[in-house]
Amino acid sequence: MIQVRKSNDRGHADHGWLDTHHTFSFADYYDPEEMGFRALRVINEDRVAPGQGFGTHGHRDMEILSYVLDGGLAHKDSTGGGGVTRPGDVQRMSAGTGVMHSEFNASRTEPVHFLQIWLVPDRRGITPGYEQKHFPPEQRQGQLRLIASPDASDGSLKIHQDARVYTTLLGKGDSVTHALAAGRHAWVQVARGKVRLGDVTLSAGDGAAISEESSLRLTADEPSEVLLFDLA
Repeated sequence: MIQVRKSNDRGHADHGWLDTHHTFSFADYYDPEEMGFRALRVINEDRVAPGQGFGTHGHRDMEILSYVLDGGLAHKDSTGGGGVTRPGDVQRMSAGTGVMHSEFNASRTEPVHFLQIWLVPDRRGITPGYEQKHFPPEQRQGQLRLIASPDASDGSLKIHQDARVYTTLLGKGDSVTHALAAGRHAWVQVARGKVRLGDVTLSAGDGAAISEESSLRLTADEPSEVLLFDLA
């Protein structure tokens, strides 16, 4: 079963310095039918103007991934974590018992475009933590690259949830296949491009929830970048 979440159906707000789309309910956007999927709670697609950003604010009991598509995102938090995240980098912040952080566009001339992803952790009250890793294009081109997992396997970031997050870069006509174990679910998020998921076509900003399937196949109709979440 595949249930599509179209880009134009997402919540949207343009604050001038921030143009943001919410796949699930977030901030002033609320839809009781769109509160997340399994442990996946937030997928926000953000474009932040040069020199602008999110001032210091707090989070707790959430696994937060930042995935940069264009530009650079400067991060600083109360765990001592910090740095600039650029395309190919993935950042993980475990909010746990509580963390304060800020995120700003690292450039004063170019916008930054990124996805911020929240997963509900498997337990509350963990020690906050920060981690960032780079996944070069050659590891993602034409294949699914694991970027986050509960056991940090294959050099992925460690998250505190039974979820495995993959990304891929696909050229026109390229395909990837992912097997789903019994009882597992998946979410596909198209960051850019256009892909076919079975008989369904997904364009940039579109997402799809997959349940009761043993495998899924993605085929690109044009150069594409896609995230795939394998969820309990």
